[in-house]
Amino acid sequence: MLSERNAEPRAYWPGWAEFLRRHGLEDLAVWVLEAAGPLAVFGAQVLYFGGPLFRPGLTNAAVNGLADILEDEDERQSFVKFLREDGKA
Repeated sequence: MLSERNAEPRAYWPGWAEFLRRHGLEDLAVWVLEAAGPLAVFGAQVLYFGGPLFRPGLTNAAVNGLADILEDEDERQSFVKFLREDGKA
């Protein structure tokens, strides 16, 4: 079951998917998320510590949501599935 903590970041998924699709990065994002493995946790930490650098373009909630995806294998796989299904619609 989706926890409250994960429900809000998932609200960003359609916007992220649209951004990736618009810039032709959807397949690359899927590949990176699937191949990241243990390095994804490192990427999440970079986002947490580098959050202020991303603020002009992303809200704190969006940066935290992306970091949550990287930290949690189940969320990563769910977002990959979302990207694949959203791309077919």
